[in-house]
Amino acid sequence: MDARRSGIDGLMKKTHIIVLGAGFGGLELTTMLSETLGGAVDVTLIDKADHFVFGFSKLDILFGRATPDAVRLSYRDVAKPGVRFLQETVTAIDPAALRVSTDHGVYETDVLVVALGADYDMEATPGLADGDNDFYSVAGAERIRELLPSFNKGRAIVGVCGAPFKCPPAPSEAALLLHDYLTTRGVRGDCEISIVIPFGSPVPPSPDTSRALVAAFAERDISFVPGRRVSSLDTARRVAVLDDGSEMPYDLFLGVPKHRAPDVVLASGMAEDGYVPVKSGTLETRFPGVYALGDVATVGVPKAGVFAEGQARIVAASLIAQLKGGESPATYDGRGSCFVEFGVGRVGRVHVDFLSGPKPTGTFEEPSAALVAEKEHFGSSRRVRWFGR
Repeated sequence: MDARRSGIDGLMKKTHIIVLGAGFGGLELTTMLSETLGGAVDVTLIDKADHFVFGFSKLDILFGRATPDAVRLSYRDVAKPGVRFLQETVTAIDPAALRVSTDHGVYETDVLVVALGADYDMEATPGLADGDNDFYSVAGAERIRELLPSFNKGRAIVGVCGAPFKCPPAPSEAALLLHDYLTTRGVRGDCEISIVIPFGSPVPPSPDTSRALVAAFAERDISFVPGRRVSSLDTARRVAVLDDGSEMPYDLFLGVPKHRAPDVVLASGMAEDGYVPVKSGTLETRFPGVYALGDVATVGVPKAGVFAEGQARIVAASLIAQLKGGESPATYDGRGSCFVEFGVGRVGRVHVDFLSGPKPTGTFEEPSAALVAEKEHFGSSRRVRWFGR
């Protein structure tokens, strides 16, 4: 960013920063900018939704541990100096001109941060959209929750339809929590549970985490099918077809849809191979003044909120340094920690490092009740930080 565009000399207008997407990345980025710069910078946060939901809350909805209303955090509560929130749908992005069009107007900016996440491509898996087969969206989790009480016997499949996908441990969590749910209802003995995942192990960067999950599957008689993805559903025959042509009958299907960048990003000319390439250390795109972070970007880390949050801190620190004339911050290191539900009231945690060394590494904290409280604190602390409550 040069002085002419950024207004660093103080004689020009306030620097305008537009942030597209109010997920983990957008919320943390705007919070940091407001904390440090306040009204000295003009930040516009745009999202088509009127509320935020933590990804892990979808499992709470699915298994009746929380209502949808209880986990929604309204963007109207985002009240920070220098930040305005607009509930608008982005219709076009011109990264070269630093211009954004929405269903309400056209906005010019000095800095653009694209944090629009990844959308679910239901049509990429034939049959997936033909019924209540998706648990990764809030609406999908609500629909399957209504089906669960009538599932008393038969075959349940937790099936991943493509990689990469958000929160890699989530399919394993769903299978383990489904076991608990059916056990509590006294029907587990009449039901089969399988999990189909395109990786060779549940959490590839952490062998210890993967071993613990595979052991948990074995203890609960959950069939683990690694290295395969669900390529289609034959809803008439109630059969899941895998990418090797094999078939798995089902009575209940909990699907993870294939992901892709939003259409507006694909149409912008920013994307390559479906996502926006960035410099992993700085999150800069090939367009001057344009950054991309989180699930929409190709960074070299999983698509999970904790990684988007870490990337947002790097971008915020970089912008603050440029605007205040300070030194550039350290580069993004690709580190993050994810909680993993093991059922029966226990939560584990995996710490992963994707960019510091020659290959990704991970360490594992054994499941415990103590980590349940830490997971709760993870959510509550961010709720207060981002929404003030």
